[in-house]
Amino acid sequence: MPETAEPSLIVDVEFGEDVVVRAFTNLYGCRIGDRTQIGTFVEVQRGAEIGSDCKVQSHTFICDGVSIGDRAFVGHGVVFVNDKRPRATNPEGRLQGESDWMMLPTVVEDGATIGSGATILGGVTIGAEATVGAGAVVVKDVPAGATVVGNPARELG
Repeated sequence: MPETAEPSLIVDVEFGEDVVVRAFTNLYGCRIGDRTQIGTFVEVQRGAEIGSDCKVQSHTFICDGVSIGDRAFVGHGVVFVNDKRPRATNPEGRLQGESDWMMLPTVVEDGATIGSGATILGGVTIGAEATVGAGAVVVKDVPAGATVVGNPARELG
């Protein structure tokens, strides 16, 4: 079990060694690698994976389908989305269920940095050592080593 501050909801999590989890986190059905630190008020959903030596700052939401490589930094208030067209109801007018949408996997490769307040849409890859600027909205793949900023995120020259 990692070094964990209470209260936190931790259910069915695969932890590496020397993981630190701050207070008021929700972690369930996910995997967290060695020496990773999870900040306060973070939620990591079932099916998400976070590599080793990562830092995930406070108020971040990591949903099912997100895979974060080793040595990645995820800033405060980052939100991952795993559906390009989220809706409350299906075409028949009923609340959507599992069969009404398709999860889009998202990959954050080794050493990437995601600035505070960024939104990462489903189905994209953020390349190794890439940087996503604070507040950026990532709607397409980010090449390895690139820096992107803005809404929608665009590569800096």
